[in-house]
Amino acid sequence: MTQHPDYAALSVESATVVPQQSAWARVRKNTSVRVGGIILLVLVAVALAAPLLGTVDPSLFDPGSRDLLPGKSGEITTLEGETLQHRFLMGSDSFGRDIYSRVIYGTQVSLIVGVCTAAVALAIGIVLGMMSGFLRWLDGPLMRVMDGIMAIPAILIAIALVAMWRGSLMTVVIAIAIPEIPRVTRLVRSLVLTIREEPYVEAAISLGTPTWKIMLRHILPNTVAPLIVQGTFICASGILTEAILSFLGVGLPPDVPTWGNVMAEGRAQFNEYPHNIFFPGIFLAVTVLAVNILGDGLRDTLDPKMAKRS
Repeated sequence: MTQHPDYAALSVESATVVPQQSAWARVRKNTSVRVGGIILLVLVAVALAAPLLGTVDPSLFDPGSRDLLPGKSGEITTLEGETLQHRFLMGSDSFGRDIYSRVIYGTQVSLIVGVCTAAVALAIGIVLGMMSGFLRWLDGPLMRVMDGIMAIPAILIAIALVAMWRGSLMTVVIAIAIPEIPRVTRLVRSLVLTIREEPYVEAAISLGTPTWKIMLRHILPNTVAPLIVQGTFICASGILTEAILSFLGVGLPPDVPTWGNVMAEGRAQFNEYPHNIFFPGIFLAVTVLAVNILGDGLRDTLDPKMAKRS
């Protein structure tokens, strides 16, 4: 008995080669993608080179150099007890710590939180969304759970989860990612419900292809483009939520240099020393704006409807 060829796989491959090439060409030519991508590459370079760009350790302080204005010089005490003259490019906080170094090192934390939050939310959301869209008996109960999570404000869920566990990087990432999972799940579910009715999927089912193989080979590749766009927005939301949690005092410990912690420490003296909030706020705004610009550009190029309209 001869074995039937996998016509579904052939049809998918032949149907997606040209669109992928044209989509990549549109991505490279899109101005929003270029601008957002360049800004993010610069921020990634800053995060990777933080030990070189940071003038001193962000945890070093000297009581005699508290609340210095940007550009002023003062003393700073090293871990070995040695006192050195230091120029505070962005000023110092109420503990005498260098705001410039804390902002530079805070870039690492923010980017890690944003990328890890998007990765966790996408990984779990893809699995749940594909199961919900392809296994009809699981669709109803799973969607009701997702609706229940979406009914609670995301910031309240994050605050509650961080308050239950000890504040750490992993705890903050999980707490921020959980409210994003229902949105990814619903997106993947809607895509699966549409894709499973395509002829090549029905052909694969009629040929007796295992369910897991249909999901991985025929359905998952067709959800990549929308998920990439969704991932950029989750990344931006994660960076902003982490800053909010740290600003409220329920995020990472105060000694960890994050933009939210820097702004939280300077809010009490904002009228006299606005630089404590201004510089980390600028970095936060530019990062979130760059990620959103990149996401908008990817949506315009990868979404067939938007691409056709353009």
